[in-house]
Amino acid sequence: MADLSGKVAIVTGCASGIGAATVRRLVADGAQVLGTDIDAEGGKALCDEAGARFAVQDVSDRALWPDIIAQAVSAFGRLDILVNNAGMVSQQSIGDVQDEVWDRVLAVNLTGTMTGCRAAIPAMKESGGGSIINIASTTAMAPLPTDVGYSASKGAVRVLSKSVATWCAQQGLDIRCNTVIPGATETGILNKAEEAAPGLKAAVAATSPMNRLADPAETAAAIAFLASDDCPFMTGAEMLVDGGALSIHPGF
Repeated sequence: MADLSGKVAIVTGCASGIGAATVRRLVADGAQVLGTDIDAEGGKALCDEAGARFAVQDVSDRALWPDIIAQAVSAFGRLDILVNNAGMVSQQSIGDVQDEVWDRVLAVNLTGTMTGCRAAIPAMKESGGGSIINIASTTAMAPLPTDVGYSASKGAVRVLSKSVATWCAQQGLDIRCNTVIPGATETGILNKAEEAAPGLKAAVAATSPMNRLADPAETAAAIAFLASDDCPFMTGAEMLVDGGALSIHPGF
């Protein structure tokens, strides 16, 4: 277990999947957590169960971010950790992608992540430092031909994280920014995709040499490590939690 005693965290997309597992893990490790989600009912239920606070948030709404940061600081006195986890898929290829769907996916997955980083940095500076963890996907390295928006946005999150990390370092800020890259995970996004394409989950699980989907708690463990003081020299890094999927030739 990571020691997060005395630390304050914000976790977006907390209602289910990796976000829900992350809230549970950070609370268990001693952090005070504000979870946010566009799903008010699901997010509040999760946070009540985990012992966290909850706020409704659409991460793509830039105007809401200062208030979310202020809520965490007002409730807990500081901000040390931001987990930019909220995301969505489009399930549209370059052949059929609709402008409004492309814009929405980029607004949530990429712009929402950038805005969260930008809003959190001043509060973390006041706290003496912090850790930003952005959640990407293996599609950032091996994109899906069937989902151009999701793949492009997650690829951009990888580079965004490196830019944030190096800027903070050059400014002399003790604020780290790293990317967690989950593989196929038992999440609401994957379950929704399975409804549209039955058999998808089994096919995706088979891409890993471990031949299974990840439990969201396995990704949450990596997030907790990056949130802790155990890796003070890790910034701009990418942590794969993919069951070896990107480590094997696709023919084998």
